[in-house]
Amino acid sequence: MSLLRVELSGFPIAWRRPYNRGLIDVYVNGILSSFLMANFTITELAREFDITPRAIRFYEDQGLISPRREGTGGRVRIYGPRDRTRLKLTLRGKRLGLTLSEIKDLVDMYESPQDSAAQLERFLAVLAQHRESLEQQREDIEVTLAEIAAHEEKCRRMLAAPPADRKPAAPASRARRAA
Repeated sequence: MSLLRVELSGFPIAWRRPYNRGLIDVYVNGILSSFLMANFTITELAREFDITPRAIRFYEDQGLISPRREGTGGRVRIYGPRDRTRLKLTLRGKRLGLTLSEIKDLVDMYESPQDSAAQLERFLAVLAQHRESLEQQREDIEVTLAEIAAHEEKCRRMLAAPPADRKPAAPASRARRAA
């Protein structure tokens, strides 16, 4: 990324830093201020959110973000604040374990001029459904862990038993033939 530098009377007043997290630094009267940039490249968004450009293109293919295209044949993607916000919401939804279709429905809902109470109720319904699924998974995991603990305890008891009380292991050749 090229370093953008703006000078006034020979003094630098603004520039974009490499790995800038989408910020531009501006010096006015010796005071440093950082502002969110209006447009972003795919590389800038990838760095900011610690994801790959390929993941961003995937979200674009899924209709979650829609950058404008510039350059020859529209090969350069330019992401605006709307795309950045939608990407941020998408990544939050993924961390919550929501599906991409659930995320898309929720993100699209926030862009519509509908009543926010209906939007919040829909979001609560999605969260409740997801919570129920996670609680079932937790219950399944607890059952599996209890089974593992029982097998571990049985193995420990067998190892602690005197050698005369242990059953002899099957010879390796017989075990192979049985399989």
